[in-house]
Amino acid sequence: MSEQKKFGTFGGVFTPSILTILGVIMYLRMGWVVGNAGINGWVLLIGIILLAHVVSIATGLSISSISTDKKVGAGGVYYVLSRSLGLPIGGALGITLFVATAFSISLYMVGFAEIFNKYWGFGIDTNSLRITGSLGLLTLTIIAFISTSIAIKTQFIILAAIVLSLFSIFLGNPADITVADPNIDLGPPAGFFTIFAIFFPAVTGFTAGVAMSGDLKDPKKGIPVGTMGSIAVGLLIYVILALFIYNVIDSDTLRANPDALFQMAAVGILVYIGVWGATLSSAIGGILGGPRILQAMSVDKITPQLFAKGVGAGNEPRNALIVTVLIAEAGILIGDLNVIAEVVSMFYLSAYGFINLSFFLESWASSDFNPSFKVNKWVGLGGFIVTFIIMSQLNLLAMVAAFVIIGGIYFYLSRRQVALGTGDIWQSVWSTIVKKGLKRMEATQDHKRNWKPNTLLFSIGAKHRTKMIEFSKAVSGQGGIITNFDLTENEEATVLFPKAKETVEDEELKKYGIFGRRLEVQNSFKGIESIACTFGFSGIEPNTVLMAWPGETENPVWFTQMTKKLMDLDYNVLYLDYDERWGFRKQEKIDLWWRGVSNNSELMLLLAKFIVSSPDWSQASIRVILVNETNVDFKIIENRIQHVLDQFRINAEIKIVNNELDKKPIYELMKVHSSEADLIFVGIPDIEEGEADSFVNRTNNLVHTIGTTLLVKASSQFEETDLKIEHIDIKSESEKIDQAELLPLDACKDESFNTLISKFDLELNRIVQELT
Repeated sequence: MSEQKKFGTFGGVFTPSILTILGVIMYLRMGWVVGNAGINGWVLLIGIILLAHVVSIATGLSISSISTDKKVGAGGVYYVLSRSLGLPIGGALGITLFVATAFSISLYMVGFAEIFNKYWGFGIDTNSLRITGSLGLLTLTIIAFISTSIAIKTQFIILAAIVLSLFSIFLGNPADITVADPNIDLGPPAGFFTIFAIFFPAVTGFTAGVAMSGDLKDPKKGIPVGTMGSIAVGLLIYVILALFIYNVIDSDTLRANPDALFQMAAVGILVYIGVWGATLSSAIGGILGGPRILQAMSVDKITPQLFAKGVGAGNEPRNALIVTVLIAEAGILIGDLNVIAEVVSMFYLSAYGFINLSFFLESWASSDFNPSFKVNKWVGLGGFIVTFIIMSQLNLLAMVAAFVIIGGIYFYLSRRQVALGTGDIWQSVWSTIVKKGLKRMEATQDHKRNWKPNTLLFSIGAKHRTKMIEFSKAVSGQGGIITNFDLTENEEATVLFPKAKETVEDEELKKYGIFGRRLEVQNSFKGIESIACTFGFSGIEPNTVLMAWPGETENPVWFTQMTKKLMDLDYNVLYLDYDERWGFRKQEKIDLWWRGVSNNSELMLLLAKFIVSSPDWSQASIRVILVNETNVDFKIIENRIQHVLDQFRINAEIKIVNNELDKKPIYELMKVHSSEADLIFVGIPDIEEGEADSFVNRTNNLVHTIGTTLLVKASSQFEETDLKIEHIDIKSESEKIDQAELLPLDACKDESFNTLISKFDLELNRIVQELT
């Protein structure tokens, strides 16, 4: 019994598709199209027809290929899109397609009522059209409600009527047409896109058969053959009919007389029957397809479960049918549906565009996509692009309205987190994009100004884990990648990367867009070394390690060895010493301490630039402080530093601390000059051979006397910032800086006195700097 309810290729796919293609446009607008396009020759006329079929052919090939790869269940286009692009996108398009299908029924019924009433002499006012359209809708609903099989068989009768009407037109006599009055001003012919917009709806009915996918005996065979067959037959008929009309009827008559085809027909009543059949068959296609879209969405829990219920062995969606008919009746009662019709057309075109996109993505990214109906993937991409170009040309406002509605439904479904257990294409798409991006990144290297940290963050044993995570986001900038490792020490651990325990579900990490891993290691410092050696892959290698400064660690030697190993691996090493007394204070002042020749300077500048661009540090100012161990004038050094700042496009205050005479330890200078700083950058002290056990103590002495400090050691990717202070000719440079401020000492010939005056001047400058 159930098997008898299934339909074959001809009845289930070809017939509903060809009947929707050969619709009211062919009868009521084909003459007008030929009349306006034919003025400029038959090439333009055929060009419009072929261009319109680009979308139908590309989309037909795409849906045919997809249908031979995977099962196409009930819901047709909705089913394909939801299984490929995911439920949020598939559901958004499914809902809009359902509403569009329901309203299209009302459009067909109003068109039917207009021709029917005109032929029989009934009224063609709005109320008369509403009555005739409603009665016609009721008749078709009863047929569909009784049995889908009866509706399918009814379509065969209508198809026969359309074929007879075409024969009647081709065998007709053009002399019977009322010739246009030569005194009538027809105005200039319509433009290309105006003609195209009128004709294009004629080729958008080929998915009517796809909507019957759940009722087909063999969808994988029926959809490709039936869909492409209907497109091919429709194209052939339109080209032949257009050339026939072009050759037998002059353009002025076609533009002036919309009834030309009816008048020339050998048997006029056959053409009227054909029009009625075309409108009724298109309406039946909507009545059969619309409820099945709603039913399929309800099965996926996008729409209420009430509409998922089917009746009989064929699981016919009668509850969904009632809703479809009510929407269609509302459209009939509205009367003027011009605006709705344009938006409905955009919904259909949107679906066609996404069908092509779905096919392209499946072909391009999915390793599981292996259709028996092979189509080049670029056909899908081309169809996607052409579809949306056509949409923008037909009606840009209607296109925007359609996308706003689709986008709103998509975001609603995304918030509901509807999903399928079978997955979708996006994971494969992102995987393919990432793979191709990594290959490109591996082949090229960013300039240091575009450098972005790929950070390994170790929050092991950190008292202030939240602060570390927040700071890692700030110091990595918008483009940086952060992977946080929570390491658990277990002396008996035998596997460094137990996969079952790696993934971290941490809301704190998710909030900041940080990847998380949890690992078990025998020793934290040795574990960090192993991770630094093995984690990452080509194109996106980690380049920075960030962790808390261990302070009074129980294993200073191991920590020092780890630090040395990270430096040997050429990482940028960052240790944050978070001062519990003050924290980050007001997050308004950042001090960068420079000493001598080092590549730390460039890294400090970039990290500080990232930090001040973060929301929490947006009010912070940067100050570069250089310890001058020579007797070079501070203005000379300022100029050199300013040149470096200009290269990195960073606004910063410059402060020179002269230490040539006093030779004070760096931590004493920091205590004086950075006592109010909210974050202090300082280079990691050098690790001398045989001093591994004292490295931590010496660094503790440095950072414990000041506030929150970031210790920095740059990799070889950054160049040394050599201000070349020791090579400066003090006298000549001083003259270049401010020759007017130098006193003439020519009167004094005593060199020792001149030397004394120079030293006095330097010491005075140092004191002034200290006080300011």
